[in-house]
Amino acid sequence: MAKSYTVSDGKMVLSLEEAQEGGFIVTSPLDPELITEADTVNEAFSNARDALRALRCSRAMLWRKTRLRPSTKERALR
Repeated sequence: MAKSYTVSDGKMVLSLEEAQEGGFIVTSPLDPELITEADTVNEAFSNARDALRALRCSRAMLWRKTRLRPSTKERALR
């Protein structure tokens, strides 16, 4: 059974699970969509920050896309 750890740098909380091939599988208990991998704890925080930026960008684009698309009701009124 792989060991798992919860770590924080004061800004982020991460769950690290030892990977069979070495290093860690990195997730966040505060954001279930955040997942990455790393060889060290420092790299885990760096990779998690990068993944979080990518998630925020993706979510913002999706939000804009859904806000700009007329609803079925609005299309029927045209």
